[in-house]
Amino acid sequence: MEILQVVGSLVCTQRHSGLQHLSLRVLRDTKGKTQVAVDPCGCQDGNWVFVVSGSAGRYACDDPSVLTDLTVGGIIDHWDADDSPGKKI
Repeated sequence: MEILQVVGSLVCTQRHSGLQHLSLRVLRDTKGKTQVAVDPCGCQDGNWVFVVSGSAGRYACDDPSVLTDLTVGGIIDHWDADDSPGKKI
């Protein structure tokens, strides 16, 4: 699992049916790397979240047939990004 920050939504008018109608979020780590994850939690821009990756990402969705390898597992209520070991200086 990793801790990432939501920086936006990704809107796709055409998508594979295996992604169903789940929201897609653009996430960034403390080093600036961006990734896309499905969001069954309803997070908002600016939220810090933890993600579940790999095949476990499918099981973090309500339906394990969803085609994903990165899923938002939860919204973090409090976390100080400035104290993270990988922070950007």
